[in-house]
Amino acid sequence: MNHSAVVSTTAVRSDGLRAHWNAVAGSLSRWIGHDVLAIASRISIAAIFFLSGRTKVEGLLAITDGTYELFRSEYKLPFVPPEIAAHLAAYAEHLFPALLVLGLFTRLSALALLGMTLTIQVFVYPDAWPTHLSWAALLLYLIGRGAGALSFDKFLKLA
Repeated sequence: MNHSAVVSTTAVRSDGLRAHWNAVAGSLSRWIGHDVLAIASRISIAAIFFLSGRTKVEGLLAITDGTYELFRSEYKLPFVPPEIAAHLAAYAEHLFPALLVLGLFTRLSALALLGMTLTIQVFVYPDAWPTHLSWAALLLYLIGRGAGALSFDKFLKLA
């Protein structure tokens, strides 16, 4: 077999493999479209913030003494008194995740949680950037693309 035959056989295999991969990628794009990505993003980031919010309260929304202490000693946000910051964080971590799960005011809710994420990154845990970057990626997707078809935003034509 001469060199040109080997090169053309390799090129055919390579083109066939590329065409096969492109067909698989096209199928995946159809199956995993925006609506699937949006609902997965909404639920996953909502769970992170909601579960964090639940650690700050007892019962429905009673702020715990431990939460006040965290905001006084560990979180130490500038410009906001710890007692107010504790309430704002706890309520935000309940309200905005609930809205995300419903797909209601999704872009606004994601923007609010992105603001919280940036605040946490800059003022509270600057070394936790890999975690905060993953949160930001999900939130930016929702801000940029919206809630998707399975949402109240779509039903109410807010998207």
